[in-house]
Amino acid sequence: MTIDIGSPLLLLGRGADPASERGVNCPGDLPPASDPALVERARAAKAALGDRLFVLGHHYQRDEVIQFADVTGDSFKLAQEAAARPQAPYIVFCGVHFMAESADILTSPDQRVVLPDLAAGCSMADMATYDQVEECWEALEDAGIADDVVPITYMNSSADIKAFVGRHGGTVCTSSNARRALEWAFSKGSKVLFLPDQHLGRNTAVLEMGLSLDDCVVYNPHRPDGGLATDELRDATMILWRGHCSVHGRFSKESVDDVRSRIPGVNVLVHPECRHEVVQEADHIGSTEYIIRMLDEAPAGSAWAIGTELNLVKRLADRHLDKTIVFLDKTVCFCSTMNRIDLPHLVWSLESLARGEVVNQITVDAETAHYARAALDQMLALP
Repeated sequence: MTIDIGSPLLLLGRGADPASERGVNCPGDLPPASDPALVERARAAKAALGDRLFVLGHHYQRDEVIQFADVTGDSFKLAQEAAARPQAPYIVFCGVHFMAESADILTSPDQRVVLPDLAAGCSMADMATYDQVEECWEALEDAGIADDVVPITYMNSSADIKAFVGRHGGTVCTSSNARRALEWAFSKGSKVLFLPDQHLGRNTAVLEMGLSLDDCVVYNPHRPDGGLATDELRDATMILWRGHCSVHGRFSKESVDDVRSRIPGVNVLVHPECRHEVVQEADHIGSTEYIIRMLDEAPAGSAWAIGTELNLVKRLADRHLDKTIVFLDKTVCFCSTMNRIDLPHLVWSLESLARGEVVNQITVDAETAHYARAALDQMLALP
């Protein structure tokens, strides 16, 4: 099959097209869909690749990108889906960098994982670097408690951090199984170092495990010894990393109060990455998959305010026209790094693969992959 590539695509940082769509403004809608010719080019390239290609689309992706996904889901589900398709040599991950790393770790050596835009990172994952976590562990050793600490890292972390956790006998968790991960950890030690999202760690420990806020301390990697005295580390049960999601972390108690005043009887449904005071005020708390399931099962005529990324909320509202579904806050943006995967970058990566050129391949080195896989396997083995 011959592909008409048409006019060349302008890659990020390599020139400008005055006729191209503008960037995302917040608050407000995304720009109109890209040039229809790009849609046809994406279809042609995907058809040319056939079964050699498997496209993964995270729930937070733009509609113009998600339409080309073979499967949609959260980060771990997508990595598992990739591993279950060993016959596909090319995995195009429409998500962010740590997700593509996890896919590379879980897939076979023969598979190539491609991230259409290497600038699609994750601000939360970037809040914990390997050197910072090593310094934290040294502080725990100096306090004489490292042997009592079991590290857990959220899926939203780099391969380096997953490997660190694997080296120290810990595990990875998702927002769906964080409680099970904590229960397992407390069967192995008396303390947990929870990376990198403080809110998921705090909300799970306090709201699901019965710990108190006084049992939790926050380690700040930008302050000497994390900004904590030795006695604070020794007395703590949960040592939370000072990290957060740039989208979920912006919801506030005022957001909840405002939507309840505007929509009587509204159900407030939020992600556990939201701040503690927000989840305390919510009616329902759960992962992305939980949010989707709740709305799929909700009765017609019900009203919902959703505290998660706006692309998903808009998609759910379009899917359930018999329900009132609104964004929890009026001013929170789309996930800016997720939105870097746009149709031009996707077309460029697909057409490159169709020509036999692998671009933007994500590769995790063997040693890092080994220990990160150990942490991921421990998660899969959770009771």
